[in-house]
Amino acid sequence: MLPLNGLFTSEAVAAGHPDKVADQISDAILDAFLAVDPEARVACETLVTENNVVLAGEYRTSAPPPDFKSIVRDTLAHIGYTNGKARGFDAATFNLTNHMHAQSAEIAQGVDAGQRGSEGAGDQGIMFGFACSDTPALMPAPLHYAHAVLHELESLSKTTHPKLGPDGKSQLTLEYRGGKPVRAHTLLVSYQHAAGISHSMLTDVITAAWRKVLPAGFIDKNTRILVNPTGSFVLGGPAADTGLTGRKIIVDTYGGAAPHGGGAFSGKDPTKVDRSAAYAARFLAKQIVASGKAQKCLIQLSYAIGVAEPLALYVNTFGTGTEPDAELARQLSEKYSLTPRALVDMFDLRKPIYLATASGGHFGRDIFPWEKA
Repeated sequence: MLPLNGLFTSEAVAAGHPDKVADQISDAILDAFLAVDPEARVACETLVTENNVVLAGEYRTSAPPPDFKSIVRDTLAHIGYTNGKARGFDAATFNLTNHMHAQSAEIAQGVDAGQRGSEGAGDQGIMFGFACSDTPALMPAPLHYAHAVLHELESLSKTTHPKLGPDGKSQLTLEYRGGKPVRAHTLLVSYQHAAGISHSMLTDVITAAWRKVLPAGFIDKNTRILVNPTGSFVLGGPAADTGLTGRKIIVDTYGGAAPHGGGAFSGKDPTKVDRSAAYAARFLAKQIVASGKAQKCLIQLSYAIGVAEPLALYVNTFGTGTEPDAELARQLSEKYSLTPRALVDMFDLRKPIYLATASGGHFGRDIFPWEKA
C-alpha cells in the first residue's frame, strides 16, 4: 500500500514488451470477434517467442471466426515490429500456430441468462478496484508516471527518434511525505535501441522524457537516474524473451499500490468478471474519491460462477472517509446493479474497445467508460 512517509516503487512496460505483445494480440482478437458479433464469448491466450506466435483458447460466435493471422500481423505492425526494427521478430515473417476452439457447453450453460433474466458470472473470483488523490487521474503516482514516460518514448520512437525500439521497461520510486508524493527518488528506464546509439544520447532522450511527464520539482539534485544499467539493449521483444498473456497484471492495474484478485484481463470477453468486475470496482472506487468522500478507496467484489449477484462488496477508505466504510458500501450497493449483465450495459462493454487497454494500463485514462466519474 502507499506509504504515509517513505518510498514506493512501481514499474511499467512498453507496448513492445513481449508480455504486452501477447496481451495486445489477445485483445485484438477479442475486438475482431465483437466487431461482427457483440454477443461473442471469447477467451484467447497468446504466447510469443522468437518469430513465433501461438494462440490458444475458446470462443462461441454466430459469425465466422476472424482471420487470425491478419489480426496478428496488423497488431505487430501497429506496435512497431516492422521493417526489421526488432531483429528476429517481424509482422511480415512471423509463424502462427492456432489452437483456438469452440467454447465448452458446460461453461456456456453457467453463464447464459436462461430464465434468470441476467447472465451469471463467468467464473468465481475476487476483484479489486482502487482510486486515490495522488494524481488528477486518481491513480497512484508511481505507476501513473511510469506509464507516462513510456508513452512519451513510444511517441518519440515513431516521430523524432526512430532508432528507439518497441521494447522497454520503466520503474519509478517516489518519496511520500504526509501521504503525498513529493519527489522522485529513482528513475529507471531500460529501453530498446538500434545499434550505434551512444549511451549518453539515450540518457539525454530518456531524462528529457522524465522531465516532461513528471510534475515540476519532482526531479532534484539527489534524484538518481538510471538508463539501460546493463549496457546496450539492441535485441528486444519476443526475439529476446518469451511473452505470455496475463503476466503483467500489476502493471495493468495499480502498480502494487492495491491488492489484485489474481485474474488477468486481456483476451476475455466482458462476461468474464475477472475483467468486467475489475472495471466496475475501479469505477466505484473512483466515485468515492472523485466525490470527496475519501482521499483513497479500495473496493473488493466477489462472485460465484453462474450466480448473477456479487457475493459481497467491501469498501476500505483507510481512515480518510467522510462516512463509515460500511455506509459507503451500502450506498454503492443500492445505487448500482453489479450483475455481469448490468456491468456490460453500464459500460457498453460489447464494443471492440479492448486493444487500447492492453498497453499503458487499464485504468487512469479517460478514453475508457469505467473511468467516467
